[in-house]
Amino acid sequence: MGRKVTVATCALNQWALDFEGNLQRILKSIEIAKNRGARYRLGPELEICGYGCWDHYYESDTLLHSFQVLAALLESPVTQDIICDVGMPVMHRNVRYNCRVIFLNRKILLIRPKMALANEGNYRELRWFTPWSRSRHTEEYLLPRMIQDLTKQETAPFGDAVLATWDTCIGSEICEELWTPHSPHIDMGLDGVEIITNASGSHHVLRKANTRVDLVTMATSKNGGIYLLANQKGCDGDRLYYDGCAMIAMNGSVFAQGSQFSLDDVEVLTATLDLEDVRSYRAEISSRNLAASRASPYPRVKVDFALSCHEDLLAPVSEPIEWKYHSPEEEISLGPACWLWDFLRRSQQGGFLLPLSGGVDSAATACLVYSMCCQVCKSVRSGNQEVLADVRTIMNQISYTPQDPRDLCGRILTTCYMASKNSSQETCTRARELAQQIGSPHHVIHNVGKRVSAPSLFVARLGRRPLGVGVGAQGALGQSLQNVQARIRMVLAYLFAQLSLWSRGIRGGLLVLGSANVDESLLGYLTKYDCSSADINPIGGISKTDLRAFVQFCIERFQLTALQSIVSAPATAELEPLADGQVSQTDEEDMGMTYAELSVYGKLRKVAKMGPYSMFCKLLGMWRHVCTPRQVADRVKRFFTKHSMNRHKMTTLTPAYHAENYSPEDNRFDLRPFLYNTSWPWQFRCIENQVLQLERAAPQSLDGVD
Repeated sequence: MGRKVTVATCALNQWALDFEGNLQRILKSIEIAKNRGARYRLGPELEICGYGCWDHYYESDTLLHSFQVLAALLESPVTQDIICDVGMPVMHRNVRYNCRVIFLNRKILLIRPKMALANEGNYRELRWFTPWSRSRHTEEYLLPRMIQDLTKQETAPFGDAVLATWDTCIGSEICEELWTPHSPHIDMGLDGVEIITNASGSHHVLRKANTRVDLVTMATSKNGGIYLLANQKGCDGDRLYYDGCAMIAMNGSVFAQGSQFSLDDVEVLTATLDLEDVRSYRAEISSRNLAASRASPYPRVKVDFALSCHEDLLAPVSEPIEWKYHSPEEEISLGPACWLWDFLRRSQQGGFLLPLSGGVDSAATACLVYSMCCQVCKSVRSGNQEVLADVRTIMNQISYTPQDPRDLCGRILTTCYMASKNSSQETCTRARELAQQIGSPHHVIHNVGKRVSAPSLFVARLGRRPLGVGVGAQGALGQSLQNVQARIRMVLAYLFAQLSLWSRGIRGGLLVLGSANVDESLLGYLTKYDCSSADINPIGGISKTDLRAFVQFCIERFQLTALQSIVSAPATAELEPLADGQVSQTDEEDMGMTYAELSVYGKLRKVAKMGPYSMFCKLLGMWRHVCTPRQVADRVKRFFTKHSMNRHKMTTLTPAYHAENYSPEDNRFDLRPFLYNTSWPWQFRCIENQVLQLERAAPQSLDGVD
């Protein structure tokens, strides 16, 4: 009697509403799984339509086309003799559910609806779906006629059940259910389910991969069993990058690890595992067995099929492995680079245009494009025909084969430096040297300031001529001229993006890249509709601190020595006149706070969910050795005043790669008003009262604190 099972999970680069492409990627993954001897294949959440359909889930077309793809899968010879577990939306009794559809040899075995929906952060599943709330209960689902014609079934079981094959028992949970306090795998494991599957649509956040791995290994460590996790991978049409990390675990150990970042559209993991290892592991956990003896049974769908073979004594089994994690700098290097590639090839544009300022942010963006080119060349060298075909389509050259990242970067990325009379020679030189090292064609646009020095429309309409702005000038006049200068740069960037390829006799346009970091967006330290306005922004969810570390990483990884002078220079917008030829303006002086402080404020505001008073109380303890209560109060008030004053700018933020959980992105993630009472009278009065109490109570304890 067989006891060794070969199972498969995968990471697929699905695209919302790309039913044809999604179908082909699903079929390819099933074919690979079968060729490796697997008899069960698990795919990502909602893989048939693509996870990020959002309000398209309301449309009957999405349901119809999903069933049409399911019909094509049922009919394909590729899906024969392997249990296939696919994800799609299903309407049951006029209610939409996020479902797994599990089938074998043209028969639907079970439709399992999701029971705990993700509804925080970037997720809005309760907007489109309803959770199945009837635990251990199934109903008969009337199949559409197109499915009945293929399966010869009128109905199929719909609900919370498990599959009982000849040799084992298989149960499903879907993405968020793994993260809930009482996950389904607990009760399923106690009821004798030996293989748990999880189909996910989980996106990348810096430093998050270990959490996902820990949840899976802990689940199988406490309860024993085999755990398969599938995930989507890539950009499926918006700000998120789904970061793969498919895995297979057993009894607390990992046996197969998928890549977190990759240009491969289809990645399949398989493992051969011994069911007796699960049974013996569970046998010695007496507390588990006592709980199991009282467990309520799940409905079992009997399947006339086995995952194992009769004669498998000599079949080799998989060995446990150590999970390999990327450093945060590697995550930044790879995640946004893969996101950029998906966006470029799927938008059918000819490349990117990036305004290079000579500062850290735009340099980091350039490095991400260069990293993308490195990934493309690596994939082509490894034989990835899809990537090669996409490169040739973008280049409009059917014989081109990328080999050198610098050569490819020169064809895909165009950079420009927009100089005004306020620009220093140092930043111009730094931008030019970086462009040379990564290979991008570079343009220096002179005299941007001339377009600012005489606003004739202002003179004609209001009868007052703005005079030249001196060093350190303040007020409406200085601010307005800085803003005009910044906005002209945005207009010029789009002009060059539209005409650069045309000037070289090439069809198409370039995507304009933005380079505002998450901390500047949080404070609103940017001009509305300046160069922060672009088509996409690969660093918009990354902190200044992480970007500096990433640029330092690129110096060593890519041998880009031009970055040395960039990372060591103070950050500056260069919108005010120079003083004796030197920069007179720095970002941190303008903001009135450091980038390190901004990261703290951002995490407390969003992740810890603190308003002004709670943040003040928290920072009293965190900064007690460096700040008096009065200083803490002043800093908190300054942050919330500027943040609320500039919140309206978040409504026009360029779509940015989501990498941090304190992102202020207004469209999907950080939903707040954009018209505030910026004086915060009640909240600031509470802070002030607390400061006065502390100063009266213990003035001696504050001596010596600067």
